[in-house]
Amino acid sequence: MILWLWLCWGFSTSAGQPDSELMARYLEEKLMADYSIMEQVARRVPRQARFLQRLETRPRMSEFTVRSTIISRYAFTTVSCTMVNSGSEAREGVFEMQIPAAAFISNFTMSIGNKTYYGEVTGKEKKHSSDDKARPKKPPSPTDARENGYETFKASVFIPRKMQARFLLHYEELLQRRLGKYEYTVSIRPQQLVGRLRVEVNILENSGIVSLEVPPLRNSKHKGNGKVEGDVSPPPSTVVGHTKTLAKVTFNPSVVEQSRIARNGILGDFIIRYDVNRELSVGDVQILNGYFVHYFAPTDLPPLPKNVVFVLDSSASMVGTKLKQTKEALFTILQDLRPEDHFNIIGFSNRIKVWQQDQLVPVTPNNIRDAKKYIHNMSPTGGTNINGALQTGAKLLNDYIAQNDIDARSVSLIIFLTDGRPTVGETQSSRILSNTKDAIRDKFCLFTIGIGNDVDHKLLERMALENCGMTRHFQEDEDAASHLKGFYDEIGTPLLSDIRVDYPEDNVEQVTQNFFPNYFNGSEIIIAGKLINRTSDSLHVEVTASNSKKYILLKTDVAIDLPSRNDIRGVPGLEDGKGDKNYIERAWSYLTIKELLNSRLKTDDNQEKDYLTEKAKSMALTYNFVTPFTVLKMREAGLHSEPPHEEFISPSTDGIGEKLQSVQGHKAPPGIHRQQDKQRIKISKTSADGDPHFVIDFPSSKLSVCFNIDGEPGDILRLVSDHKESGVTVNGQLIGAPAPPNGHKKHRTYFSTITILSNKPERSYLEITPKRIILDDGERLLLSCDRSAVVRSSSLEVSISANSNITVTIRDTISFVILIHHYKKPAPYQRNHLGFYISNSEGLSSDSHGLLGQFLNHEVKLLQQSLNTSHQQVGQNQTEALKPNPTNTLKVKGRLVPVVWKQRRIYNGQQEVDCWFAKNNADKLIDGSYKDYLASHPFDTGTGFGTINGL
Repeated sequence: MILWLWLCWGFSTSAGQPDSELMARYLEEKLMADYSIMEQVARRVPRQARFLQRLETRPRMSEFTVRSTIISRYAFTTVSCTMVNSGSEAREGVFEMQIPAAAFISNFTMSIGNKTYYGEVTGKEKKHSSDDKARPKKPPSPTDARENGYETFKASVFIPRKMQARFLLHYEELLQRRLGKYEYTVSIRPQQLVGRLRVEVNILENSGIVSLEVPPLRNSKHKGNGKVEGDVSPPPSTVVGHTKTLAKVTFNPSVVEQSRIARNGILGDFIIRYDVNRELSVGDVQILNGYFVHYFAPTDLPPLPKNVVFVLDSSASMVGTKLKQTKEALFTILQDLRPEDHFNIIGFSNRIKVWQQDQLVPVTPNNIRDAKKYIHNMSPTGGTNINGALQTGAKLLNDYIAQNDIDARSVSLIIFLTDGRPTVGETQSSRILSNTKDAIRDKFCLFTIGIGNDVDHKLLERMALENCGMTRHFQEDEDAASHLKGFYDEIGTPLLSDIRVDYPEDNVEQVTQNFFPNYFNGSEIIIAGKLINRTSDSLHVEVTASNSKKYILLKTDVAIDLPSRNDIRGVPGLEDGKGDKNYIERAWSYLTIKELLNSRLKTDDNQEKDYLTEKAKSMALTYNFVTPFTVLKMREAGLHSEPPHEEFISPSTDGIGEKLQSVQGHKAPPGIHRQQDKQRIKISKTSADGDPHFVIDFPSSKLSVCFNIDGEPGDILRLVSDHKESGVTVNGQLIGAPAPPNGHKKHRTYFSTITILSNKPERSYLEITPKRIILDDGERLLLSCDRSAVVRSSSLEVSISANSNITVTIRDTISFVILIHHYKKPAPYQRNHLGFYISNSEGLSSDSHGLLGQFLNHEVKLLQQSLNTSHQQVGQNQTEALKPNPTNTLKVKGRLVPVVWKQRRIYNGQQEVDCWFAKNNADKLIDGSYKDYLASHPFDTGTGFGTINGL
């Protein structure tokens, strides 16, 4: 028996399958009975079908099954294929499976007749390199080689007569988020109709699954596009079911349904796309048995401005479809540029032509029109001067950055497109790489695109890797324009720059890449590592980044649960007794190996290259991954070994909360940091909190005054009004609740929203509720109150202590603290609400007004009190000696206000305040009546009674 196995790029051609509808129906209705009895199968075939079957010389595929489990973006896939040789002589059976190029094969097993062969991952030896070159192999197909990120695994065996062969392939991959979705793809190309064909995908995402979709089958020409036009319904026989955190998708077409899709059995790619719940936070941190993985993909961020140079190949080889598709894509891309962006275009062949000399131009209708004319007039001619084009583009962008007062947090990049290899100027790849790196000098990123079969893929890949970019390779086909536009969409909306993710050095080790120059909308940053102190109760996480004019700091403490409670059993691809069954550890190993491979690709130092090779090989052997430095060797099992069997257990909903720990950044263990955060806040008495109860502190008089406002639900109270001077206004909106039993009030009211407006030095506002914060200073930013974060701009800082308080600092001279009141089990008369405290009023003018603001620069006098105590002796520590007396009077702004003595608790009851209470909605205490302080809308900045302004 002859047996061989290899990995190759592309497909082999194979004979077509008879496309008879009779054959299809027969296989569906009859052959399902018993695939193990080959002679019975032959007897049951009708005469016409038997004639067609005799024309088919290859073994028949009786079963093709793909089962996958995706746990927190990490996918385990098992492919099972059974082939039957019902002929009278041995025949060759070829098992082909197209898998993502980013995936690692982790196991392969074959059973032919009564013999079993298993795959063993071993390291490649340098001394065998010459032998490998001499060994005859099927030449790769250049049209399908690594087509849009896919490779072909191929195994060929001779199957004895009247016997069957079974193949089991296992591979793993970490799904990448692109354009706001994770995409999991299964290639279904058996190249014949299959009696039993089934795809089953189980997804477990504790963050919550959203936007789950199964588009129509995709053929090879559309691969990598990521967009579906026309019919968007799932393939026939697809069943989709999901809960909040679990999803199950099955595809089980009958033979007749297969024949209607493709009579030759090449059905296409079965695709599942989905996303998970997320918001601006420290991200999703998951911990299991000493390993952690951290997913960071914030949303609702304003885009950063771009400085982009398009460098486009216009050599003679671009003639025809390639240049036409490039022009179509660029027309659409130019239209998508934002008004704050700047751009230029360079066309290159033998000569290098710059559209706008020595500058980048702003995005205006006229500039976009002229750029389209320039692109339209590009004609293919001459050779390919890659080095000269990149040098020109880099100099253009460097000079623009140096000579112009550009936004410090704007993102600069070059998008480079070519269809060939360097033929003019510098043609040596190593020198082109060196020259490009020296020209860019880590100041911006380079993104490369290759089109067609003649492109130097390795050169483009390394140029992008060395200059913080990405690369894509597209075939010259009818969808090239949408491929190009899709790639631009991935990088066209930068949201954050200079992202750094930090963990305590004494708590973690072997952390993967934790600094990223850019974060693009729809993508995701992933970091993984090992825990040193596995007995610690928590892992501290801090994320720092820049967004337009803001500096953002996000932080949290992630609870570390008991390892036994986080174990996930039954992951396909991990047999009992092998490995940890720890999907987080395997995700860490996957990322680490990928980074080692990329580092090896970037270095020219042979010693470092050897070190990285050995390190990647060692880790690949530990985790049984097939990589460029490991191979899969087939060995025959013992004589009495059992045929391979597929082990797969679908994730269950039972006990998910105990099995899988997924911390979103707000579920810190009790007592870790919430009290500490509260103690760091400067406590102020001047406040409006509760129902709402107002407290005014007069430090010079050593007195505190308090009052209530019995407003109506929906009222908006002006708390601070200093719009004309400091530019600051604070409004609070009331929400209603029923009155407590036996109470004297008809209802209660609380602050549901606090709006802080400022127009100096630039216009901005904050809208705060118990759940979220909207910060808008020309660019809208959404923050969650259950995540700790710090956002800074030139004149404003917002610091969030998760589920506790928000501190707002304006120009370092004005500070407000907003308390968050949450009720776990609220009574009917309770509502989640906010409390407002003035911590620093130094920057507010003497003319500030509002229910609180009008007292900030005034003093009061206590004219009458019991025990004949002078007001100089009545301070906040002596008022307990006073008895409530209707004759106690305050003098405020020349007005006499009757008051009584009360005690109030503020700051969540942490501080008790002795105060003089003014009744009747602060009658005579405040200027006018409380209705004069009603704003018409949350953004009303009116400073006088009856005056309405807006920000």
